[in-house]
Amino acid sequence: MNCLKDGNKIENGELRMENKKSEKLKVKNENLPKIAIYPGTFDPVTNGHIDIIKRACKIFDKIIVAVADNKDKKTMFDLEKRVELMKKATKNIKKVEVKSFNSLLVDFAKKEKCNIIIRGLRAVSDFEYELQMGYANKSLYEDIDTIYLMPNLENAFISSSVVRSILKYGGDVLHLVPKEITGELNVYSN
Repeated sequence: MNCLKDGNKIENGELRMENKKSEKLKVKNENLPKIAIYPGTFDPVTNGHIDIIKRACKIFDKIIVAVADNKDKKTMFDLEKRVELMKKATKNIKKVEVKSFNSLLVDFAKKEKCNIIIRGLRAVSDFEYELQMGYANKSLYEDIDTIYLMPNLENAFISSSVVRSILKYGGDVLHLVPKEITGELNVYSN
């Protein structure tokens, strides 16, 4: 049971309120976010992505990691491989389910009966794009909300494009990606 500042309580997912006459009012709060979607191309998954997933797991009961099949992006790994890598990278994180999608994110969210999107912000430069996408999603699906999480400072500079560039030239990415997938990436270095 959680006590709120105003004397009301949350107990077993229900908000218990007391009115001025001290009568107990019970309001079932079915809109509490329990499931969130963390979308991306994850080409490949990085320690920054895993950091955001772990942070989101502290807030939500379930995180759907939604691997996008974005035909506009030229990816290093095909969709099936990216899903496989994400499943390997998250196999020891409870609350995570990995799925792919090839539709508008809001349509996928509706299908999954989810109204929360998780996005990671590494720097101010990410914010403008993410804010625009958040507004666009909201214009398409009024019930959708976006929550922005920052990775730990040690992961703030990591992006999939940095990892791809390092791989392309045969560099070491062991400190940038989850250990569960490092063997899979060696094949892609020149």
